[in-house]
Amino acid sequence: MIPEGDGIRLRAVEPEDLELLYKWENEEDNWKQSNTLVPFSKYILKRYIANSHKSLYETSQLRLMIDVIPAEKTIGTIDLFDFDHYHLRAGVGILIADPRDRKKGHGSAALECLIRYAFGTLGLHQLWCNIMEGNEESMKLFLSHGFTLCATRKEWVRADDSFNTEYMLQLIRTSGS
Repeated sequence: MIPEGDGIRLRAVEPEDLELLYKWENEEDNWKQSNTLVPFSKYILKRYIANSHKSLYETSQLRLMIDVIPAEKTIGTIDLFDFDHYHLRAGVGILIADPRDRKKGHGSAALECLIRYAFGTLGLHQLWCNIMEGNEESMKLFLSHGFTLCATRKEWVRADDSFNTEYMLQLIRTSGS
């Protein structure tokens, strides 16, 4: 079971989430963080939702919706992606869609729940994430949960007419987690 904590719940994607996902996936500001170059159609997102019941071992990814429990409001997503079943590791991505919902601890609570689920239930050995230079909020979030910087990729990501540095962080499960 996916844990709840600190006023949030992580849950599976539902068909009713189509409009939210369509909006969030097609906001160009979000594309920079996810290396997306083209918009998503509702058709593609409907197919994605229809197949979201498949195992992490089948698809190498898992998207969970972040709900604020008291308000029963969906505020974002948290993902495991590029799952490697042999090396027991996966990437982590998080989106708190509305800037008004940020800096309230929801992202931190969601990440804590995902870490417990990934290490405790899924038995992963390691989580990793990529953070673009200048994304201080994400850097602070992941560092506060024990992730450590393991690589700096200079001029790694093209953005408009320039190239941006990307940082890779990782969290390795300790024997007690």
